[in-house]
Amino acid sequence: MYGLLAQGGAAAPVAADAAAMLPGGAQGGIASFLPFILVLGIFYFLLIRPQQRKFKDHQTMVSALKKGDKVITGGGIIGTITKSDKDDTVTVQIAEGVSVQVARATIVGMYDSAQQPAPARGKPAAKVANDN
Repeated sequence: MYGLLAQGGAAAPVAADAAAMLPGGAQGGIASFLPFILVLGIFYFLLIRPQQRKFKDHQTMVSALKKGDKVITGGGIIGTITKSDKDDTVTVQIAEGVSVQVARATIVGMYDSAQQPAPARGKPAAKVANDN
């Protein structure tokens, strides 16, 4: 090693030859980032983009709420909107004479009684006597 330095710069051509022997040369750096870029693209199309679309749809639904809509909150409370305030709250009637004020952002969707799950198989459905 001391002999190479004593010859006055003979080590520089050896380093240049070693760099020339690397696969890809200067493009090796770009090629090493290609898998990283590919993973970011996959994450964008599979995770980020659908989540942004879902958020936008939720914002549209929440802004379109009006009096009389039957909604379900994030806590599972089902009720009918009786008053739509200008700010970020609505008044929801959850039972006869019982109203609560909830934040618009906590409403997860419109409630449709037809979406209720069917009774589990093996268990007979409860029969309700009708006195009429």
